[in-house]
Amino acid sequence: MQLTAYDRYRTGTLLFEQRQYADAAREFESLLGEDAPAYGLGDARQLLARSYYHSAQLGRAERAARDLLERDASDGYAALLLARTLKRQGRGDEAEPWFTRAAALGETA
Repeated sequence: MQLTAYDRYRTGTLLFEQRQYADAAREFESLLGEDAPAYGLGDARQLLARSYYHSAQLGRAERAARDLLERDASDGYAALLLARTLKRQGRGDEAEPWFTRAAALGETA
């Protein structure tokens, strides 16, 4: 039996809540694969970025956060996630403007 998109979303969410971040990332990747619509699924995209971050897949977390910001430049949480990811990679100078942007959008570190 093939899982529906909703089933994959719920499975990914449950894995994330259980702190099984690498498994959650794989589930969200499956959900957001080639057949995913270009827009929508924002929660899944954010959870994918967070799953990457928490499972120390920092390059992927950076790309996912930047993708979120391309889709919505006013996404304060995505700016904060990008800032934290850059800082965790030892790129504090690059992170600072993103921390500032996140704060301006109401998100704090």
